[in-house]
Amino acid sequence: MNMNGDDILRRFGERVRKLRKSQGYSQESFAEECGLDRTYIGGIERGERNVALRNIQVIAEALGVSVSELTKGI
Repeated sequence: MNMNGDDILRRFGERVRKLRKSQGYSQESFAEECGLDRTYIGGIERGERNVALRNIQVIAEALGVSVSELTKGI
């Protein structure tokens, strides 16, 4: 993957982590809320996962934000 692709994955992961923590979720409780595996959430937050659009929507809904708010600034 090129550097730009890696960078957007890292920035998206940082955004998810920031929002998750601001709402008081542990990684485990957030994964449960999303219906996703904790290790998958960890991979997203570390910028190691290229997240499917469907899962971006699931994450946004679990955080109570729109997809556009979730991806704002990345």
